[in-house]
Amino acid sequence: MDIKNGRIVPALVVGLASFLMVGCRTAQQTTPAEAADPPAAPAVVPETQQVAEAVLGRQAEIIARGDLARNGSEQLLVVNRFDKTARGDAESGNPSPIFVTRVVIVEKNDGKWSEVLRCDEHLKNPRGYLGGAPGSPVTGWRLVVNRDTEQGLELQFTPAVALEVSSNTGGANNRTIAIRWNTKAKRYQSLDQSHRGYLGEVPTLETPQSILK
Repeated sequence: MDIKNGRIVPALVVGLASFLMVGCRTAQQTTPAEAADPPAAPAVVPETQQVAEAVLGRQAEIIARGDLARNGSEQLLVVNRFDKTARGDAESGNPSPIFVTRVVIVEKNDGKWSEVLRCDEHLKNPRGYLGGAPGSPVTGWRLVVNRDTEQGLELQFTPAVALEVSSNTGGANNRTIAIRWNTKAKRYQSLDQSHRGYLGEVPTLETPQSILK
């Protein structure tokens, strides 16, 4: 090392200062504030939504959930709508009608979900077609949901085609099918015209039931 009059050569001083500045910049680059944010964790889909999509696809919408039948089991009321712009709030008990193509009620027992009611072109429970329902296929329904604190959920289905025919014929063919949980039979069934009794099912070769894991 060259020393003149007890002083370090100026070139060496400059080199040492540059080294210290580089070290400071390196430390600043690794501070937590400037570190890159970790990737966001993928959104967790709730179990109920997974069940809804399993029975009615990606367009499935849960409009009511809980002990809908007053039988002590959790149930989900899942629908596919015609039009999502006019949403009725079935969860709060609003009886405003909604137009649907498909409806399913699933129930959870022993950790497994199973269908207890299905509406597509027909109205069905695990025993078969519901009594009083149209025998010919229906492409769409007007659905009214009523939540009774004592008797449980009541669904009122009216074929959408029947509504259109009714407007042109003064009320003909505008039959509404009311459905409620039958506590004795332990399943959803259609109500008779008195609204006090239940109608039986028409057995089918293929039972419309699916078990979801």
